[in-house]
Amino acid sequence: MAGRKTTVGWLRSLWHGLDLGLRRALPGRCGFCLAPAERDRPWCQACFEALPWNLPACPSCAEPQPPGSLAGKRCSHCLSRPPAFVRSHVPLRYQDEVAQLMQRFKFHASPRAGTVLLELFELGQGQQKLAWPEALIPVPLHPKRARERGFDQADWLARRLAARHGLRLYRAQRRHHTPSQRGLDRTERFGNLRDAFVITEALPERVALLDDVMTTGATLDALARACLAAGAREVEAWALARTPL
Repeated sequence: MAGRKTTVGWLRSLWHGLDLGLRRALPGRCGFCLAPAERDRPWCQACFEALPWNLPACPSCAEPQPPGSLAGKRCSHCLSRPPAFVRSHVPLRYQDEVAQLMQRFKFHASPRAGTVLLELFELGQGQQKLAWPEALIPVPLHPKRARERGFDQADWLARRLAARHGLRLYRAQRRHHTPSQRGLDRTERFGNLRDAFVITEALPERVALLDDVMTTGATLDALARACLAAGAREVEAWALARTPL
């Protein structure tokens, strides 16, 4: 175990060094194709236009909808089982270039990838939506998983987003170490996370939750229920990207 941790730490340090070197050696370059970037943006126009934007999508859970679907129409899942959060804002779909960038950020702790993703999220949200909540809560990793990975991507994003937009940052805790959601169907995912989170502080009325990737919304639903129990009146779900179902 100690040898594995040493190897993971060495690889992460190597990646950080390569990432920093790339940013210094190639200033003003697109984070996707390394072509000259737009002014004050970490991407070029061609890559930006080709990104998998999450449109159209269900306004409740952000599930991607087929092209030509009626805007603002809730999906069948939300009609039959409305989530605990009132709406979702997830500007991108987890595929193609976005999936590759997310993997570099999530599993290799790349600050360059995280910065590009965060700027895309802010652009997709707009200032009015970003100013809505009184509090921002990142989806917490269980301490065991955080130690194994050595990086908490939702916390990294939330700290920067809160600092940029003057949002109050609150923390949730996992009650227990839940099994991985991978391989579970929709019903199993919701059952796996029942009563998974707790918030010990009293929350303000308007709260936004933040995660990197949203799949079925089960994790954010469970966290939203903990927020309502802690005094929040209205909860939104935010994520960078939504997994196509």
